[in-house]
Amino acid sequence: MQIRIKTLISALLLTLAVACSPAPDLEIHLGGPTMGTTYNVKYVSSADINSAELQQKIDQVLLEVNQLMSTYIKDSELSRFNQWHSTEPFKLSAQTLFVMHEAKTLGDMSQGLLDVTVGPLVNLWGFGPEARPDKVPSQEQIEAAKAHIGLDKLILGEDWAQKTDPLLYVDLSTIAKGYGVDRVAQVLEEQNINNYLVEIGGEMRLSGKKANAQDWRVAIEKPVTTERAVERIISVGNNAIATSGDYRIYFENNGKRYSHLIDSKTGSPITHNLVSVTVVHPSSMTADGLATALNIMGKDKAIAVAELNQLAVFLITKEADGFKEYTSSQFRQIVTIN
Repeated sequence: MQIRIKTLISALLLTLAVACSPAPDLEIHLGGPTMGTTYNVKYVSSADINSAELQQKIDQVLLEVNQLMSTYIKDSELSRFNQWHSTEPFKLSAQTLFVMHEAKTLGDMSQGLLDVTVGPLVNLWGFGPEARPDKVPSQEQIEAAKAHIGLDKLILGEDWAQKTDPLLYVDLSTIAKGYGVDRVAQVLEEQNINNYLVEIGGEMRLSGKKANAQDWRVAIEKPVTTERAVERIISVGNNAIATSGDYRIYFENNGKRYSHLIDSKTGSPITHNLVSVTVVHPSSMTADGLATALNIMGKDKAIAVAELNQLAVFLITKEADGFKEYTSSQFRQIVTIN
């Protein structure tokens, strides 16, 4: 599966940078490690919310998601499915199947460019859990890996998944963090918390207002490798936001730069000049996957797909004279640029 860096600036640092007149006695921050990164939750507190108990619930939910869908945990449910070299049905949890269904839906929307079975190619290029020394694989190696890739080889049933190719490998990491964000937001809303910011590894979901009654604001990072800088600060309302960029995870070989974003159709890293894609959507899981898919497409196709599906999208291309921004009509309707 396409592995990508999370390019939205940390929720905690962002809040410190752009907040005005904070009310720390009303705005609670919870955080910790998860999914190989960290999570941050900020919410407007009320007297009947026990923050310690709330954090326990959040930690438990994230632990469960990780144990189900991580490819780095050898006995996770997804890892056991990948180790199941059989074409017989494999029983899966409702959560894993739900995320797999969304992955197939987004795969169809992106004409196969978001492909959660592309893991063998990601590993071959050295960007997956089986990382290896930076090197360019041969065309023969690429074709051999492509032979076992394809969403059509993954069949989903009511409580099971099935491979038509026993060597099929599924990696949900392009949408699993987003799903984790959505699950944490669900925990908060079950506690009647409706003013919050949830962030996991750069994927965010926001609702309501800050403690000072101002909108939550999010920084989109400038797509440069030499520094951490802000391209835009935006308000997204009650929505999630995810950004995919190809400018931090890469390797160089003989003077050529190879991105971590792999096009499953060619079997190789992308080579176009679209360097950052931000998607705003009610679901963090969906925004997470779409940001990667649109980034792989390139600017022209990404804009066309965004307009066809009424997606709120912000694109940055790298031109000879600097960076250029593009926005979809839906983005201009629902997003405020500060």
